[in-house]
Amino acid sequence: MRSTCACVLGLVLSALSVSASAQVSDDVVRIGVLTDLSGPYADSGGKGSVVAAEMAIRDFGGTVLGKKAEVIAADHQNKPDVASTVARRWFDTERVDAVVDLPVTAIALAVQQVAKEKKRTVMITAAATSDFTSKLCSPTSTHWTDDTHALTAGTARAVFERGGKSWYFVTVDHAFGHALQKEASDVVTQLGGKVVGASRFPINNADYSSFLLQAQASGAEVVGFAAVGDDFSKAIKQANEFGLMSGKQTMTGFLVYITDIHALGLPVAQNLTFSEAFYWDANDATRAFAKRFFDAVGIMPTKNHALIYTSVLHYLKGVEKAGTDEAVAANKAMRDLPVAFFGQTTTLRADGRHLYDPVLYRVKTPAQSKRAWDYYEAIRTIPAAEAFLPMNPACTSSSPG
Repeated sequence: MRSTCACVLGLVLSALSVSASAQVSDDVVRIGVLTDLSGPYADSGGKGSVVAAEMAIRDFGGTVLGKKAEVIAADHQNKPDVASTVARRWFDTERVDAVVDLPVTAIALAVQQVAKEKKRTVMITAAATSDFTSKLCSPTSTHWTDDTHALTAGTARAVFERGGKSWYFVTVDHAFGHALQKEASDVVTQLGGKVVGASRFPINNADYSSFLLQAQASGAEVVGFAAVGDDFSKAIKQANEFGLMSGKQTMTGFLVYITDIHALGLPVAQNLTFSEAFYWDANDATRAFAKRFFDAVGIMPTKNHALIYTSVLHYLKGVEKAGTDEAVAANKAMRDLPVAFFGQTTTLRADGRHLYDPVLYRVKTPAQSKRAWDYYEAIRTIPAAEAFLPMNPACTSSSPG
């Protein structure tokens, strides 16, 4: 009888062991970094994105639920069709459990849709539209970076409260630029300020002189640059040539990376104002991460790099808590757990929105900077409630999206 019981117990334990091991698909937790490895966002993402994800896995211990965690990467070439094709291949044949990074809104939207179909995890740390959570929420999707509402509404309010009552916009003429201008304009007018004018320029423009002279002549207290990447950098360079960066008018950007400021240099970028999710020199935790990252990559981490590290680490915690890498369960656990965000405790809302307090920064003058990459002066913390839209009631952690 005793041997029979022992045999039965052995079978039960064996079955439980098989069941437990089956909780990690393919015996590997595989995270795909889908990024720009060779184009205009390679500095803000690129190799640094891959390194940040690998750092998170190492810091977690390299395994989760007793199974190996690993990173693979691909270049989406800034083409939505390429990104969706890679995502489908990853999910269908390469057993990728989660995708992270995704610069460019159209690319992130394409991959978010594929992930929803395939019931896999997607963590958006670069693309910025608020639609990811306000309209297109999914139980397996999370949005970690500052969205278009936070980039504009939170920044515009903070600048307005510091005296910037009248605004002029220099806007790239496509949907993203229009959205930035509209959301910032809405906040300014709602607060009792005014928009005195705007100029729109085509993508990949070369000469900004007429737009900048109009902004200068407008008398606006704030000039808002509703552009990103190369368009933004070229506009700022020419704004400096026309004397707009002298401090007489407040120059405000919306989607700005520290690599943009590094490329421009402080003599050009000084006095530019914008909000950020992460700055490498904010506290001891950010500095410790930045040192390790710099040693590996040779640049200070952008907010995208920092959020990839944060989201991948949190994803692994979610898998561990859920006891499985099945996407819906892991994402529910991620929403239930507090997020460790470089000395802050932040949260993931039921719709997947990462909630934190952005900081309004001003770029230092060359005289104020004391060492390499010492670029930002903190001006004001923006409460999450001011920065982010309230949750769409239709979006919950169990919503089908």
